[in-house]
Amino acid sequence: MMSESSRRIRIRNASLAASAALLAATTACGAETGSTAGGSPGGASSVSTDGKPAVTAAMYPLQWLAERVGGPDAAVTGLTEPGVEPHDLELSPVQVAGMEKTRLIVYIKGVQPAVDEAVEQHAADRAFDAATSVTPLPAVAEEEHEGEEGHGHEEVDYDPHLWLDPARFATVATRLGEKLAAADPAHAQAYKERAAATAAELATLDRELAKGLAACSSDAIVTSHAAFGYLADRYKLHQIGISGLDPDAEPSPARLAEVAKVAKQEKVTTIFTETLVSPKVAEILAQEVGAKTAVLDPVESQPSNGDYLSAMRQNLSTLQAALSCS
Repeated sequence: MMSESSRRIRIRNASLAASAALLAATTACGAETGSTAGGSPGGASSVSTDGKPAVTAAMYPLQWLAERVGGPDAAVTGLTEPGVEPHDLELSPVQVAGMEKTRLIVYIKGVQPAVDEAVEQHAADRAFDAATSVTPLPAVAEEEHEGEEGHGHEEVDYDPHLWLDPARFATVATRLGEKLAAADPAHAQAYKERAAATAAELATLDRELAKGLAACSSDAIVTSHAAFGYLADRYKLHQIGISGLDPDAEPSPARLAEVAKVAKQEKVTTIFTETLVSPKVAEILAQEVGAKTAVLDPVESQPSNGDYLSAMRQNLSTLQAALSCS
């Protein structure tokens, strides 16, 4: 019987095959009509209908950053709709064809396998991997999550959730400003100025988090999956992930027993769930160790009320309450 992960792989391969066919037809049509505005490969346009350079962001935090840095000079499109778990994204043929037309694609290799594959096949020369701007954290040790079953990440040896460290994300903002300036020299100075302003906002957020988490009764955070390594590393917390980097992975009974043991030893009062991941396992664990649950947002999708900055500040309030910070 076909496993869920095998089924997803087959679906993704079929989608990419269809995308390639549509892409070929799209570029052929462009060649016939002489549509070469923007000078992108294959005769496709790299500008939007209003003449702005087209920028594609793979997931919400990168879309937020691209919109801040791009401002009124760039037309930013996100590949992942609000409420969709970005790791599970399957690109439509139209989305893949659109990647051929964009001036710059902003993504993080290892988060979304479908995006990684489409970039490699169709847009490697116009892609900006945000992870190349910073020193990433190593991936969670595999032995900690032995026996998990999930769809998996692209094979990278680092943790890709770098946007949860505002200091690193500020570095990405600066680099994105340089990339946009190179792609659209007519507005180079404006991109760099907005990048600097965004980096300053992120630096302010970093200081707020550092101050707010400086004096807490506990430093242990038990999370649905190990998405918060950068947050923990930056603010001297100890992350205990029920699952590893893959949010769909099913933790083994041995892993659940180990997390429960550590949670009791650390006197953990709160087990953190997420907005886009089923809370069932976390709720069962909370009952076992006598803890409550609270939502800690990995900010992988646009918040229903607010943006990246407000979500991170809500995370700060949630952590302060759970860790008894003064």
